[in-house]
Amino acid sequence: MALRIRKSIKIAPGVKINLSKSGISTSLGGKGSTVNLGKRGARVTTSIPGTGISSSKLYVTGNRAAQPAVFTPLWAHVVAWLIVAAVLWWIFS
Repeated sequence: MALRIRKSIKIAPGVKINLSKSGISTSLGGKGSTVNLGKRGARVTTSIPGTGISSSKLYVTGNRAAQPAVFTPLWAHVVAWLIVAAVLWWIFS
């Protein structure tokens, strides 16, 4: 049996930072549609809330065999943090 450890930290409405033993990822969105940016690529999940019907697709950039095992799309995290900073600036100014 595998043991999973995960912690999700809510940064702003619709923005979460997910920490696990396998790495860090950023989730953007809420009920109905979510984009998760992690080391495997971008996962887009859409659903019809309340029905249990959902669809998920992983978008991987480049040749995964040529990339190192610890590849993290740093640009994706930077974009997410810039969005968080802009929202916080807009709220508090």
